[in-house]
Amino acid sequence: MIVLSNDDIAGLLPMDQAIEVVDSVMRSVSAGGAELPLRHVVPVGGKNMMGVMSGALSEPHCYGVKLVSLFPENPARGLSGHRGAVVLFEAETGGAVAMMDAGLLTAIRTAAASAVATRALAREDARVLTIIGTGEQAEHHLAAMLAVRPVAELRIVGRRAEKAADFATHAAARHPGLSISHGSDARAAVARADIVCTVTSSATPVLLGEWLEAGQHLNIVGASIPAKREVDDAVVQRAALYCDYRPSFFAQAGEIVAMIGDGSIGQDHLRAEIGEVLNAQAPGRGSDGEITLYRSLGITAQDLAVAHHVNEAAAVRGKGQQVSF
Repeated sequence: MIVLSNDDIAGLLPMDQAIEVVDSVMRSVSAGGAELPLRHVVPVGGKNMMGVMSGALSEPHCYGVKLVSLFPENPARGLSGHRGAVVLFEAETGGAVAMMDAGLLTAIRTAAASAVATRALAREDARVLTIIGTGEQAEHHLAAMLAVRPVAELRIVGRRAEKAADFATHAAARHPGLSISHGSDARAAVARADIVCTVTSSATPVLLGEWLEAGQHLNIVGASIPAKREVDDAVVQRAALYCDYRPSFFAQAGEIVAMIGDGSIGQDHLRAEIGEVLNAQAPGRGSDGEITLYRSLGITAQDLAVAHHVNEAAAVRGKGQQVSF
């Protein structure tokens, strides 16, 4: 077995490669090429929890499990909110072949999934990006959006103005030439934006439907359990809605569970999985004026696909620590 650290993953999983890996696996998921039980969540005290996510892929042929602790207060400690490990097995004899830190891998694959959806759904001339949230996912989503659209202007929104300012300073150093503004007024930042990404840990809406404008694309990412929601009902009702995987979408997207439960929408409000769009099995954006929404929950198929990619790259480049049992 090879053991890979966050530093190893940082060098083996550049964003452009992660986007292509996630694109490929989402096509496979929607074509029936994966076994994906729903995520199992265990409360471990306060707001914290542990998630157990297992799955198997037909292409690449592998299976595995992600064990991840979700600690929303970690960023204030300078730590990732997602900490844990991915264990990858090979499908020939059932051996565990790799274990790797789940923190950075999760952050990169989540942003890559948003990039895949943005490339499929956003207007090709999208140039103004608003990111609501200033944590780890904000940084990776900026890199992901820059990889798929000609973004020239970035607007950063945070609950705390100083955090938004810090992120803006960091982004300016990494992306010279990008026009950047920051603050705590989400409504102002959404006005005339082309792409909006919500990457918060909020349990209540940070994006309202009355703020939306024709032609926008939304990546709704931060709320991964039914008890949380980053958008209000009006956002869902106004948008053409896409997801990563139907079973988890209908079971774990908080706003969708609530709205179906009260009869506000039916399951037919979902237009398609993103893989169905990529496979030309379902329509994407219908017009330049349509509002599109990709509701990301994150699925094990993405973790396994990027873990397999990292494992193969590590073998070629001699990275990681070899261990035996």
